[in-house]
Amino acid sequence: MDFTRDRDRDRDRDGTGRRRDDRRDDRGRDDRRDDRGRDDRRGAPRGDRERDGRGGAPRPSSGGARGASARGGAKGGPRTPVGGRGGSRAGGPVRGGRPQPPSRPREYEAQIEERNRARHAEQRPRPPKTFGEPEGERLQKVLARAGLGSRRACEELIDQRRVEVNGRVVTEQGLRIDPEKDEVRVDGLTVATQSYLFFALNKPAGVVSTMEDPDGRQCLGDYVTNRETRLFHVGRLDTETEGIILLTNHGELAHRLTHPRYGVRKTYLAAIQGPIPRDLGKQLKNGVPLEDGYARADSFRVVENTGKNYLVEVSLHEGRKHIVRRMLAEVGFPVDRLVRTGFGPIGLGDQKSGWLRRLTNTEVGMLMREVEL
Repeated sequence: MDFTRDRDRDRDRDGTGRRRDDRRDDRGRDDRRDDRGRDDRRGAPRGDRERDGRGGAPRPSSGGARGASARGGAKGGPRTPVGGRGGSRAGGPVRGGRPQPPSRPREYEAQIEERNRARHAEQRPRPPKTFGEPEGERLQKVLARAGLGSRRACEELIDQRRVEVNGRVVTEQGLRIDPEKDEVRVDGLTVATQSYLFFALNKPAGVVSTMEDPDGRQCLGDYVTNRETRLFHVGRLDTETEGIILLTNHGELAHRLTHPRYGVRKTYLAAIQGPIPRDLGKQLKNGVPLEDGYARADSFRVVENTGKNYLVEVSLHEGRKHIVRRMLAEVGFPVDRLVRTGFGPIGLGDQKSGWLRRLTNTEVGMLMREVEL
């Protein structure tokens, strides 16, 4: 009996002296440990997964091209080029997954640049005028530059037959003109197609009607100091007289506006002390004898009356010195304050004292019509 019990005990033990139940327990613990290690490697980075369990160096991949294909994902997806992430088959850098051609040497780049410069610096034969740009400038472009609107709006003016060139109505697009020689009219008004400037200044009292004053007094030139083009005033106003005065660089227009032949009307508002007789206007229209001859007013009317204070409007086409002050003083009503409110078709309006404004194309056209330009 004792012998049989000893034989069964020896059968349950292996060569190491451990029982079979102990070996099963050890094998189960090893399996669970391998499962935990596999789970850890599944979530770890690729470089860590390639390391062995003892923390050694990365193990070389035996997959080769098959591993690269597997990393490319599904069929048709992006694939990492053979040779690693930073290189390509041609040897150049990879940008956006596409291999780039190798860079050229700097000496070769310099030669290409010099060759291009030499080619563009060559004097090419100019074609004859027959094949070049036509002479002149398109009419709609000239009108747009003159401020009549956009090119499209100027083309509509031409289609409506509202534009004349040298007295002939333009009926089709594409006409080329010489802005310095041809006369252009829109709705019967001349358009200043040249580089002329036209301004209206509301001159304050105490300003001298000159562009420069040797005595250092305030003058008209102080209001146009920022202009590159030289301007000159059209006519004059007394130092103490306020109101509108025109400035331009158009010599012919300025000359005609001040010439007695064209008789451009000027309108003034005068503050005087009353009472005034009913026939004062008739006296001024019939003519007042002055030292340099008779002076006549074109129109006269009372604008405002407050007690003895009268505000009267006088219009005349003469331009002699102090003409309005002298006429009213001659009939017994010296002027306390004088303002010029109109020069031909250009009115002062609500323009503030000391302000300079540019005339519109319509106003310029009316001025030119006034003096037959």
